[in-house]
Amino acid sequence: MKYRELGRTGMKISHLSFGASSLGSVFRETKEKECFEAVEAAVEGGINFIDVSPYYGHYKAETVLGKALRNIPRDKYYLSTKVGRYGKDGVNTWDYSARRVTDSVYESMERLGIDFIDLINVHDIEFQAALPGGLQKVVDETLPALFELRDKGVVGHVGITDLQLQNLKWVVERCEGVESVLNFCHYTLNDDALADYVGFFEQKGVGVVNASPLSMGLLSQRGVPDWHPAPRPLVKVCQQAADYCREKGYPIEKLAVQYSVSFPRIASTLFSSANPDNVRRNIQWANEEPDWELVKEVKEIIGDQQRVTWANS
Repeated sequence: MKYRELGRTGMKISHLSFGASSLGSVFRETKEKECFEAVEAAVEGGINFIDVSPYYGHYKAETVLGKALRNIPRDKYYLSTKVGRYGKDGVNTWDYSARRVTDSVYESMERLGIDFIDLINVHDIEFQAALPGGLQKVVDETLPALFELRDKGVVGHVGITDLQLQNLKWVVERCEGVESVLNFCHYTLNDDALADYVGFFEQKGVGVVNASPLSMGLLSQRGVPDWHPAPRPLVKVCQQAADYCREKGYPIEKLAVQYSVSFPRIASTLFSSANPDNVRRNIQWANEEPDWELVKEVKEIIGDQQRVTWANS
């Protein structure tokens, strides 16, 4: 496992990290025992950065992760969770107000069974962009509330997450206290737009975390779920790429993970799985060099469908 600095935070995190959304039965129903084993496999494999959110499974993921962490020494991992996006009784909710995000931090610590959060993120700021006040509220109200908690020693560092790269840049340009950004589906075999923004974030001293190396299922032999927002032409060429990799005896999932962790200027890439065997497999893959000739061939298959608008909408 390789370890890289996350901006100016002082945290040196594993180049492959564990996303705990699966523990909330986001993708399939999961059993707690399996979830506990997945977390243990991640830490035993050298992963030291774990990311979660109260939104995942509408508080379930944090609750299950908290139970899983009871038998793991606190110095073995950095923990990241989020504020702003929630849910109850199957209904998604959003609240980026200072009071709500402050309360949310303490609620998360209780569910997780910890007294300190290494990194707190404002979750998916694009949803605030669509509300009154827009992203300016994140700058003027949400982030200052988290900075206050950082000053009090309740949290270690403050970051933001979003699918839209331009939103992340907009906020960082206007708020010097942001220490990291988390972006997903933008440093993958089919879309490497995040690379265009890394230089900007480096200039600001902001660490970069990538997520979803399989591009939410696009880069998998199983294919995408029905809800996936990618246009059909992109889905088609990614399936062709998956078929090509299978013919070569090299699963596209393996190539995708290896490609996403290969860029040294991105601190880490998050993946999520509640299956301990999948966790161990991904760790093994991430510690090997990709077949760069195959990377080139896959990118040629995907061709002009790279960086399509679904990932920037």
